[in-house]
Formats: sequence, structure tokens, C-alpha cells
Amino acid sequence: MTIPDVVVMADHPDLAGKTAVVTGGSRGIGAATAIALARNGVAVTVVGRDHAALDGVATAITAAGGRALTAVADCTSKSDLDRVHALVLDQFGEVDILIAFAGGYGQPVPSIDETAEHWRHVVDSDLTATFLTISAFLPDLIARRGAVVTMASSSGRQATPASAAYAAAKAGVVSMSRHLAKELAPQGVRVNCVSPATIEHERMRRFMSDEQRQHLQRGFPLGRLGTPDDVASAALFLASAASSWITGVTLDIAGGSVMP
Repeated sequence: MTIPDVVVMADHPDLAGKTAVVTGGSRGIGAATAIALARNGVAVTVVGRDHAALDGVATAITAAGGRALTAVADCTSKSDLDRVHALVLDQFGEVDILIAFAGGYGQPVPSIDETAEHWRHVVDSDLTATFLTISAFLPDLIARRGAVVTMASSSGRQATPASAAYAAAKAGVVSMSRHLAKELAPQGVRVNCVSPATIEHERMRRFMSDEQRQHLQRGFPLGRLGTPDDVASAALFLASAASSWITGVTLDIAGGSVMP
């Protein structure tokens, strides 16, 4: 079987002219999603903590003729998110698409070694940050009958080596997304969730040998690791009119390793 090296993304012409905010956008999945949105004619605000990395994403977008803003912000801070919202309103107008991808911290921690501080940090970074992000942009999304895509993980769908804190936070994102989808459907707002398994990225390639990565990918029925573009492609579908009758769904982008 031939394994594709490049994900071929569908075009979504209905996205052209819309405005999006992507949190966690400085690298990896968030950066790939921001760039993919811009290629479809979306004006994108890329939010993260690393100023230099954000500038790199914005440069890639503008070099290809797209429109991009950057905003350095901590998504666990309501005041930071309110500041980003004001910036986007001033520069691009109301938000049509919210990609709430900030988070992480899925490293394994035995529960016997778990601390209250680490637990709170992970839950705040992955679950609370997602809620605060949606809350900050919700008036725009209601006004524009917009779309939200949140970020879970296979760790929130089944037991993995990740910490209990991460598993609980990501399961919370799944449940919260479903709840908001039901609550906001009468106002025309769709809320869906992407749930990736192992995604190959630059940091993994630095710290894992080719042999280690090959061993890892053999655990996936489809025979390869995921890529940021795999997740970005799914996020674009869920943000577009191609999924206009889909809300409250969690899409497992997991190479067949999660089959609920």
C-alpha cells in the first residue's frame, strides 16, 4: 500500500471573505490550519505565545497573498482574549470562524506523582482556555451564525499514556463542545471538535529517531502517523458550508486507532 506523504486538501470557496481566529496558531496543527484557511480566502488572526513563531506563520500567509494578523496572548487570560477580540474587530470585523486549538501538556505523569499545581495548569490550559476563547468571541459568532472548531485528543476518548489531568481536560472539551452545540444551534452557531491521535511534528522529529517513529506508526491501522495537515483539512471541512448540517460531532483523526 502506498502511504501519501502529502495531504491533499479540498477547496472551500464559501470560506472566501470570512474572518477567522486561530488560537494555538504559532506552530504545528494551529499554524497549518491558519495557513489553510488563508489559502481559501479567509482573513486570519493567529494567536499564540511565541511572537517570532507567529510572525513566521503570518509571513507565510501574506507571502502567498493572504491576509493575516498576529496576537500574542495567553488563552487562560480573559483580559488577553478581550484584547484580541478588540484587535480583530478593529482590523477585520466580526468573527465568522473560531478555531480554538490552544493547549497541550499531554506528557505522561503517573497519577501517584500528580500535583495539584500540574493538574490545575493542564486543565486551565486545555479546558478553561477553550471555554474562555469561545466566550470572548461568542457575540460575533451568534451575530454571524458562525462555526467553532475545538481541539480534543485521543487521550480524551480512550486510555493512553498521557496524564489523567490531560485526559480529563480533553474529555471535558468533547463534552463542552457537545453541550455548546446543542445550546447554540437555535442561533445558527455550529460547534464541532477534532480529536487527533499522534501527530508527527518538528519537535517529534528532533527527539525521536526514524526507527522510533516507524515503530510508533505500526500501531496505527492506516500505517502512518498523522500530520498537521490531516487535522487542518478536517478543521476546514467543519468550518465550511460542506458541513452545514453537522454540529456537536467529535471527529477522530486517528488513523483508525480510535473507533468509538
